Amino acid sequence: MKTIPVILMGCGGVGRHLLHHIVSCRSLHAKLGVHLRVVGVCDSKSSIIVSDVFFMELDDKFLLELCQLKSNGSSLLTLSSSVEYQVLSNSDSTTKLIEIADLLGKSIGLALVDCSASSETIGVLKRVVDLGCCIVMANKKPLTSTMEDYDKLVSHPRRVRHESTVGAGLPVIASLNRILSSGDTVHRIVGSLSGTLGYVMSEVEDGKPLSQVVKAAKSLGYTEPDPRDDLSGMDVARKALILARLLGWRINLDSIKIESLYPEVMGSNVMSVEDFLDSGLLLLDKDIQERVNKASLNGNVLRYVCLIEGSRCEVGIQELPKDSPLGRLRGSDNVLEIYSRCYNEQPLVIQGAGAGNDTTAAGVLADILDIQDLFPENKSVVSNG
Repeated sequence: MKTIPVILMGCGGVGRHLLHHIVSCRSLHAKLGVHLRVVGVCDSKSSIIVSDVFFMELDDKFLLELCQLKSNGSSLLTLSSSVEYQVLSNSDSTTKLIEIADLLGKSIGLALVDCSASSETIGVLKRVVDLGCCIVMANKKPLTSTMEDYDKLVSHPRRVRHESTVGAGLPVIASLNRILSSGDTVHRIVGSLSGTLGYVMSEVEDGKPLSQVVKAAKSLGYTEPDPRDDLSGMDVARKALILARLLGWRINLDSIKIESLYPEVMGSNVMSVEDFLDSGLLLLDKDIQERVNKASLNGNVLRYVCLIEGSRCEVGIQELPKDSPLGRLRGSDNVLEIYSRCYNEQPLVIQGAGAGNDTTAAGVLADILDIQDLFPENKSVVSNG
């Protein structure tokens, strides 16, 4: 039996779904000869770490109770330390994580999993990977930080997984890495990598006003609480940057041309969410509808895509053939087309659900299992804390 000690950073939707997946997959993982031993969980304010990281774990009942606590909006600090675990404040958490990484990195190994949406995890991730541990990320911010940070994080590629940073559970990163490692040259990537914007663009194509579509998307839970976080294109730009860097491009976020679906005068520092939804959005309807009609006259449709080709790395609205994989896209699915020497006339097309906490968490779990060969066989008995 292989045992993988796991510390989770981030107890939002993805982090909680990951813990649920770990618990529900116990019998499956046992058949595969793997046990994921959760030794710590951190939120933005605190962390819970088992008293003995070599032998103890946070048991399944406790993990599910912890998920419920976080679902209710409470902090881990509301829990009290016990014989089985310590509750640490944020200031002590970083020191403790690095101490654990130093202990486990040179012995039984550790998988540090970042399901947060914070850039504050970058320092810890860099130290941990340097100490011989593995890192698994759903968080895009570390990989879209400076080139210096990026180089440090990917300096030990066998110990780093980040499939869920781009297409949730879709095999985007793995497919691209396989193509590149075979010596094939990728010369064009184009994709719809936002479930929210994919839904919005396919709905306005049917003649619905943008304002109505965005409000519907918000009520369906497709958008962030402030839909401008999606409509700005920044999330897609981060995904595009991760892909471009995989191809060897040494660029930063400010190198990417980003088309926002709203003007600066409607930004969050100028207009409240309520005003944007009630009045700002209505002012955008006419322009989008005119662009939709113009594309239709050319036999095309509009899609919000990332494009990486030649020296271009940009995200925004593109006119695309109606019968192309991207043109046929409906709803909140993601689609990515990869053109290379081997996939020249007909691209490699990856399509499927590219959003949602459940799907993203499943991708993270698959990444953790993908690194199991880096962990030693464990013959000792693990005690539940």
